[in-house]
Amino acid sequence: MRLVRLFFVSLRIHFKELSASSFQIVTAAIWPLIFATLAYFMFRAGARAPTLLYASLGAAVLGIWSLTASSAGAAIQRQRWQGILELLVAAPAPFFLVLAPITVAISGLGIYSIAATLLWGRLLFGVPLHVEHLLTFALSIPVAILSIGMLGLLLASVLVVYRSANAFSVALEYPVWLITGLLVPISLLPGWVAPIAWGLAPTWGMRSMRNAALGGSSWPALAACLGLSLAYATLAYGLLGVFERRARERATLSLT
Repeated sequence: MRLVRLFFVSLRIHFKELSASSFQIVTAAIWPLIFATLAYFMFRAGARAPTLLYASLGAAVLGIWSLTASSAGAAIQRQRWQGILELLVAAPAPFFLVLAPITVAISGLGIYSIAATLLWGRLLFGVPLHVEHLLTFALSIPVAILSIGMLGLLLASVLVVYRSANAFSVALEYPVWLITGLLVPISLLPGWVAPIAWGLAPTWGMRSMRNAALGGSSWPALAACLGLSLAYATLAYGLLGVFERRARERATLSLT
């Protein structure tokens, strides 16, 4: 219970801190609106309101992933630049539980993306906000945020030795939202893309939200999100252990 409390207290603190950043808020609330607007005009040709809601939810998850790609992938590097990485590693709590709330808080800012895109679609395009399974939809949001946050944690642990980790993680933003079907259905993409999409959290986070909103079953997608979260966390835990051990041995924690 002490470790669980540590995670949620840290998550709340980091979420508040990130919410005070104008860059993070613009990325979370404004950038997805550009993609949402483009998607509305493309999907509006079908003249069906559910189709527009489909595009709106895809743009919302795109906002969550954009935040993760732009910030979470280089989370460890930022702690180095701020000069606090040594303190975080030396803390009594496992480094995994110190870093995980940071990446999940970054993804948690995606709640602004969801609110912004839904309201934007409603006010400007008249997209109805009716949700078929409200409770499942409410459950899908934190599960999707958790899974994408764990993907960000995995990126941070993989890219920790890469000096340009931030640039590399940002470069992953567009390929991932494209192959996960956030705005373009996976069925329209080459067949080899689907197996890659199945291993990425945004695919299932989007499906759980869309199915709950439009009347499908969200439980398989929710199960996939939770399974991927566990897989990402396990891999990140192992990689962070290797990084911490080697950094201690070589005294390279403070090196950028």
